Amino acid sequence: MVCPTDTFESGRVSGESGLWYELVMPPAVTDLIKYTLLIVGALFPIVNPIGSAPLFLTLTRGISGEGRAILARMIALNGVALILASIFVGTHVLAFFGISLPVVQVSGGLVLVAAGWTLLRREDDEGGGTETPNKPCDEVDYKKQAFYPLTLPLTVGPGTISVAITLGANRPEGGQWAWPVIGGMLIGSSVIALSIYLSYRSAERLAEVLGDAAMNVFIRLSSFILLCIGVQIIWNGVKALLHEAWR
Repeated sequence: MVCPTDTFESGRVSGESGLWYELVMPPAVTDLIKYTLLIVGALFPIVNPIGSAPLFLTLTRGISGEGRAILARMIALNGVALILASIFVGTHVLAFFGISLPVVQVSGGLVLVAAGWTLLRREDDEGGGTETPNKPCDEVDYKKQAFYPLTLPLTVGPGTISVAITLGANRPEGGQWAWPVIGGMLIGSSVIALSIYLSYRSAERLAEVLGDAAMNVFIRLSSFILLCIGVQIIWNGVKALLHEAWR
């Protein structure tokens, strides 16, 4: 036989624990954390700033350490701007120009394949290492390349943009929880940008630790992976287009 007092006490305890949970973790904060983790978990593996760091070092060969730090900051800012634009206005831009997401995947994948193929075919003396004693360096020219190709497509490529557009298209609109959704996406995108800056800023240190031979191997593998990612993105877009054509 259950004692009424015991039932009352257990209900009061469970009610107090639920109230304590709501006081400690309000729904708005829970949504903020959820959307922050959603952005980081979905975009970080695709952006892969650690894997792109050797390619960044190759494309900025001959630049000073200070210049590379400035360039890393510019790429991080460009990257977060691209991600946020894709999340919040990407679907509207595509609709305005009448462009479908699979078309973006195919065209962006082609650009990524071209970049990967160019890096893969570089001569060894243009590849790994951190010094170019006989090669003049104009850092102004490197800054002009901060957006293309260093940000797009090397860092924030078509895969990142398509996923960001998809995340933005599926976000809830309006309502009382609008600010946690927007805040979570802003924080998550900022975390991605910070990881880009730290990875690219430390690329030269990584090259010094690995040495020229190991760095050259790492660059070749990264270039091949970049090429494969481009092909996969093209295939994803082609499959979607064929699916739409046969419907």
